[in-house]
Amino acid sequence: MLTEAQTSALDSISLDLPWPLIERFSTLQREHPDDVRVAAEEISARLRAHGVPVEVHDPEVFLSLPGAASLTAGDFTCRAKPMAMSVSFPDGVTAPLAYVPARYARNADEMFSKGFVSDDDMEIAGRIVVSEGFGMPGKVAYFEQRGAIGMIAVNPGRNPHWGICTTVWGTPDLRDLPRKPKIAVVAVNNPDGQALIARAREGGDVTLRSVVTEGWYRSPIPTVTIPGTDEPDTFVLLHGHYDSWDVGVGDNAVGDATLMEVARVLWLHRAQLKRSVRIAWWPGHSTGRYAGSTWFADRFAIDLYENCIAQVNCDSPGCRWATEYIDVSLMDETEAFCASIIRDVAGKTLHAERPHQAGDYSFNNIGISSFFMLLSTMPHELREKLGYYAVGGCGANIEWHTEEDRMHVADKEILQMDMRIYCAAVMGVANATIAPFDFQATLDGFARTLDKYQQAIGSAFDFGPARDANRELRAALGDFAEYTRDLVTLDVGNPAVRRANRAIRRLARLLVPVNFTRGPEFFHDPAETTPPLPDLAPALAAATTPPESSGFLLTHLMRGQNRLVAALRDARRVVQDAMA
Repeated sequence: MLTEAQTSALDSISLDLPWPLIERFSTLQREHPDDVRVAAEEISARLRAHGVPVEVHDPEVFLSLPGAASLTAGDFTCRAKPMAMSVSFPDGVTAPLAYVPARYARNADEMFSKGFVSDDDMEIAGRIVVSEGFGMPGKVAYFEQRGAIGMIAVNPGRNPHWGICTTVWGTPDLRDLPRKPKIAVVAVNNPDGQALIARAREGGDVTLRSVVTEGWYRSPIPTVTIPGTDEPDTFVLLHGHYDSWDVGVGDNAVGDATLMEVARVLWLHRAQLKRSVRIAWWPGHSTGRYAGSTWFADRFAIDLYENCIAQVNCDSPGCRWATEYIDVSLMDETEAFCASIIRDVAGKTLHAERPHQAGDYSFNNIGISSFFMLLSTMPHELREKLGYYAVGGCGANIEWHTEEDRMHVADKEILQMDMRIYCAAVMGVANATIAPFDFQATLDGFARTLDKYQQAIGSAFDFGPARDANRELRAALGDFAEYTRDLVTLDVGNPAVRRANRAIRRLARLLVPVNFTRGPEFFHDPAETTPPLPDLAPALAAATTPPESSGFLLTHLMRGQNRLVAALRDARRVVQDAMA
């Protein structure tokens, strides 16, 4: 049930402030840093006019700005959209075409992966590959490794989609630079793509021209902090991107408006907020692979590490026909809480999924419990009826990342409902005496994953130590749940309550990274699909691993299990110490 404070705040939500922002953004292309700066000023000025204080950071981040592109093959010429972070060929490059068949992605995970490519070991070195799908990082990296000099992504519909093709998350560091794309990548619509596929089958060539400008750009980050009354140092982070492709109403003007209204309402009701809420609008999402949120994660890493209770992403809420809460990204420990919020606010049932390595989830390597990315979406049956293919936003509307993402994609009634959900969820976490996250659910997920990996590798490797450590921590968490039930009637500032909440944050710092990252703390993993317990996922390839490589596989699994067991045992000690 919603609290009286939540109900009062939700009653204050209206579209009077946020809808005019959407209308303004529908006239403002937010790709180039100059337009982004105007958009940041719009956000800041409108909030300040309503008495909400705004702090604007102005970092310099690395961006890639797509310009014009075209493809010419004999008498045939078509428009194309260069992918951000791809190599520029302003004078054109001519090379033979190579058609590599691929299946179109059915969901976001497939969009970011290599996908289902059927290449039959064909020769693509020195060629321009034409292949079905989006110009996403996994597939681009695969073709680059095989020696292609370019890729033409044949998109599923009548519009080519903008996007970014690098696996590098945010501004590259020295570890990331070798993964920066070294080939040209453009997208074309389906009819033009089919013509190019036909030419490739005939052994023809193509001339690819593209313009992509890279560099360091000042990119404002407006932020609002609503201080908590009882424990102001700890906070919930609510965030979303305000740059876009073209005017980007569904992705993400509606999200920017949601953040604005939640900021206004929580500021109005700040006397009922026990812990702080920070709200941030990111630049560089589209042209820098989450460069804005990555900068924030880097710049405020220690504060986030020590004090952030949860991060909540807001991307593409309130879109046309998006009446269901299915395929909602969240971490296991947050699912029961999120389900209760969606049930109490919208009267709907939540169907959750594992968060994708996408959508400004720039905080996994810090280890922060996270929920939401895309929230409401249209029913699967409606998508099938409309013949819509999978996209990465806009409530599943295929205007996503095209010039047609305009006012008709936004829906006032759905947007207002999503605003209520975001406001209730953020306020619920900030005001909970004990953080409402159940890490027993996380460990149940670990157990299922370990069973799956054990079955795949059989007797060649024993995940027993990890399973034992998982069971021991789960037992300790059962005791911890009993212990914290007796604390919920106490004040937020009670020492035992503070100690319990510090333990919950520490659990996230230990368990989130082993489940979502391969890299070290405070760095950023690639924008590629990350399986559960990723250090142990190679066990799934045991059946196809050549005998001469099995020793390498077993060595990898030993190291991965050591990492997991250490985290689980450290977590058990954290829980036991909190109850001492």
